[in-house]
Amino acid sequence: MHEKQVARAYKTELWTAVAVYVVLLFGSIYAGRRMDEGVLRTVVMVIPMIGFGLMIRAIARHVARIDEYQRQRLLESLALAFAITGGVTFTYGFLETAGFPRLSMFTVWIIMGASWGAVSCMRNLWTR
Repeated sequence: MHEKQVARAYKTELWTAVAVYVVLLFGSIYAGRRMDEGVLRTVVMVIPMIGFGLMIRAIARHVARIDEYQRQRLLESLALAFAITGGVTFTYGFLETAGFPRLSMFTVWIIMGASWGAVSCMRNLWTR
């Protein structure tokens, strides 16, 4: 019962934060494109990070609420995903010096999420 309540609270907090992020993202893109270069435009363009901060808060609260076993598995999966992301991005850095195209920093987040998902799926299969 407790696990279901924790999962429900996490999903509610996380998806609320995602919704705030999306609204702020579209608003900042809409407003920022119409503004002249400068400090105000820069501030408007980073406003979606408020929603991102709320996502971080939801994740931190979730980690604090889950039991020790779940916390250990989650943090181990994140550590492996972090290591994979570091290896992939470091390797690509060398490839850029060899002439490969430069990638956006947004790519790192995509690699991190994909690594985390792959590690989590593989760990779930191994523990069955």
